Amino acid sequence: MYGTARSVVAGMVKGVTDGYVKELEIQGVGFKANLKGSQLDLALGYSHPIVMEIPVGIKITVTDQTKLKVEGADKQLVGAVTAEIRGYYPPEPYKGKGVRIVGERVRRKEGKTVA
Repeated sequence: MYGTARSVVAGMVKGVTDGYVKELEIQGVGFKANLKGSQLDLALGYSHPIVMEIPVGIKITVTDQTKLKVEGADKQLVGAVTAEIRGYYPPEPYKGKGVRIVGERVRRKEGKTVA
């Protein structure tokens, strides 16, 4: 096999043998995550908690209420769930608050100055 088909099959084999892992971290005062059965409960500074159903085939682990680990055999599904969680509150450039992937660099901006 060549090209894309070979790459897809190799990814499936790696997913079954090793699995795929993405790690997220939550930064911000009062921002936290909790697991409630098959639901992820996120408190991200909004007026209401964000409750997300965890898809079948995905395992989410929460440590210190601010670190999440998304694990699964399907690379696409792991990436999609990670992107969905990050999309609830992406890191903002002024204070750096938000949900970010571990190792992600957020370019910080300077605030307005009084002239």
